[in-house]
Parts: sequence; C-alpha cells; structure tokens
Amino acid sequence: MTETTIRAVLVGKAVPFGPPGRAGTSAIAKTPVDGPRAVGPEGFLDDEQGDRRVHGGPDKAIHHYPLDHHPAWTADLGPDVPLLGQPGAFGENLSTLGLTEVDICVGDRFRAGTALLEVAQGRQPCWKLNHRFGVPDMARRVQTTGRTGWYYRVPEPGVIGPGDRLALVERPYPQWTLTRLLHVLYVDTMNREALAEMAALPVLAQAWRTLAERRLDRGAVEDWDGRLKGK
Repeated sequence: MTETTIRAVLVGKAVPFGPPGRAGTSAIAKTPVDGPRAVGPEGFLDDEQGDRRVHGGPDKAIHHYPLDHHPAWTADLGPDVPLLGQPGAFGENLSTLGLTEVDICVGDRFRAGTALLEVAQGRQPCWKLNHRFGVPDMARRVQTTGRTGWYYRVPEPGVIGPGDRLALVERPYPQWTLTRLLHVLYVDTMNREALAEMAALPVLAQAWRTLAERRLDRGAVEDWDGRLKGK
C-alpha cells in the first residue's frame, strides 16, 4: 500500500518524566489535535522534545507509528494496557493504518496535507518506553520485533490534519525498506557490504550513516544498554 488516511495528528509539551534517579523531561505523552496543524523542518507547531540531544531536529521532525502494531502488542503484553487503546502510545506525531516498516523505504516522499515528508530513519527505541508502559524491557521488545515506527524530515512545510491522505509520490531507494534497515542494525549487525551501502545512502539520516561508518571502522557493534536500559 502506498496511500492511507491519517487517523491522528498528535503533539505534546515536555514535562517531568522518568523513574526516581532518572527523572528528566519528555514529551512522549502526546495528544491528538482537532484540525490541521502547521508543520515545518523542526516538526509540528507546539510539539516539543524533552532532550534535544537525541530527539527532534530536521531528521526527526515527525515520528510516525502504525496502529497496525497495536494488536500484536496487546497479544504480547495482555489486554490491560490502556495506552494501546488509542493513538499516541509510542509518542508518535502521526498515526495510521495500512503502512508498516515493511512497506516503507528510506527516502520515500509522501504528500501529507499540503506538506511534503521524506523518510529519514527508523526509530531507535529508548528506556523512556520502559517507564511509559511499566514494562522493564519494552524498549528492547520494540527493537527486537522491528515494530519501531519511523521519522520524517519536512522538505516542504505545510499543514497536516486528521483525515488527510498520506500518499507516496517518490521512492528513490526501493531496495532499502525499513525492515531491511532494521535487520542490518539489530540482527545482521556486522554485514560489511550492507553497512557500506547504508553509509553511502544520501537520504539516510546522518546519525545512522555515521553509525554504519563507525561499525565498519571499529569492527564492532556499539553498546545498546545505555539507550535501552537508561544506564
């Protein structure tokens, strides 16, 4: 599928968040907006990030998470998880049905409302998901399952609202689905040929190109514990 309807557009303010000893701020708790919302290179109007070192910026302007994954999460975690009853469980800005990581390629360009969006990278889940869901290894589960969602940059600002169509207009790298990208990152972690291709992908977020280059240079995979566990 290359076209779907945007079920929800969500934004949030940075507020105190985290367990004792790890408290900081986060805007992971986002709420739906009622109508069209302006969006530009830094994301939606009135949307914030708690830690700009690792969240936000041009390559992470908008986070998209598929509602398609909610049934699988309910099967994994059980029926009593209120977060899974509506969009926004994973801190996303856009919520849809009909598109998942297997359908999306790095560099894909989508028309959404009057804006143009470009897929920049997948999501690297962090420990904040553990705290949000009350599941100690939730971030690792998101990474292992590949149910991560993805980020867009915004080449053309505009307005996007619930009910707008999200339609593919360009696919320059059909060989690089997000599912393949995540497999290289987290499963086939030292595939040097694939890493070299990743490092040379001009539309891939610079942070992920650098990650691929470092693996090639060092011959080793980076430590994930700080990101996944908050240590």
